[in-house]
Amino acid sequence: MKTLRARLNKKIERCYLVQGEDVLLYDKALELIKNKANLQLEEFNFIIFDDDSFNGDAVINTCETLPMGSDTKIVLLKNISKFEKSFKDKLNAYLKNPVESTILVIFDFWNKFDFIISEKVSAKRLDDKSLKDLIVAELNERGKSITNDACQQLIESCCNYYSLIKNELEKLSACDDDQIDEKTIDNIVCKEEEFNVFELTDALSKKNSNRAIEILNLMKKDTTTFNLVLNHFRRLFFVAISDMTDKELSDSLGVKEYAITKARELSRNFNKLQLKNIYEMLNDVDFYIKNGQMQTENALYYLVFGILYC
Repeated sequence: MKTLRARLNKKIERCYLVQGEDVLLYDKALELIKNKANLQLEEFNFIIFDDDSFNGDAVINTCETLPMGSDTKIVLLKNISKFEKSFKDKLNAYLKNPVESTILVIFDFWNKFDFIISEKVSAKRLDDKSLKDLIVAELNERGKSITNDACQQLIESCCNYYSLIKNELEKLSACDDDQIDEKTIDNIVCKEEEFNVFELTDALSKKNSNRAIEILNLMKKDTTTFNLVLNHFRRLFFVAISDMTDKELSDSLGVKEYAITKARELSRNFNKLQLKNIYEMLNDVDFYIKNGQMQTENALYYLVFGILYC
């Protein structure tokens, strides 16, 4: 966002493509663009198209229409998941000669608009240092401080999502502690299931059975959790045996690049034969569940003990 702010101070472009997995950063980007555009009469000059209202011809016509009572208008395409090839051609043609008073902003969570040439804005999960700076600054504004270890724990518990961290900061700001420590984080912050799966994988890779069972006991024993574990270990296996880059793997597996990066880190704790055996065991258990031969809760414990002793 600092980069976008600096670019906006120099020049406002006719099209911005926002991509990444942190939804709050999309809104941050839009807010910065709106402020710079000095948008007036939003009811006429801020037009949103989502999957329900999307129409390719209407988008182009709206972009080509002059604003009302304002120097600029903003057209927002909000995470459009599918469109015709003809719209690609029309959009590319429009962007070669865009209307100066129109600012087209494209929220592209599904990476469907890679084909256009535009000003790109990253809404990927922020790195630890950037998040620490934000956390410390926001808590300071509210008269609170946080230890370095607690700050790192907060980041990991929220899987580097600023949108989740922001929600937790609201709760932490309301607590009685002037300094937030690890105990405060444990008591207040809700850990994402995705983080629990990372923790579980780490414990399993270190053959720490007590920790693995402790984490599993805290997790929901439902289909969603099983699928998270299933997909996570499949990802570790594919990362371990593939020569593709993180970007190529993320495109191939249909996940965000961050997930591949984390999977690569965790896959180093297993050898390839272990991951192959785990992968085959996962497929067997998935078959048993789908055919009513094993309950989901039993399957999760079966997997954990199977991985511990593979």
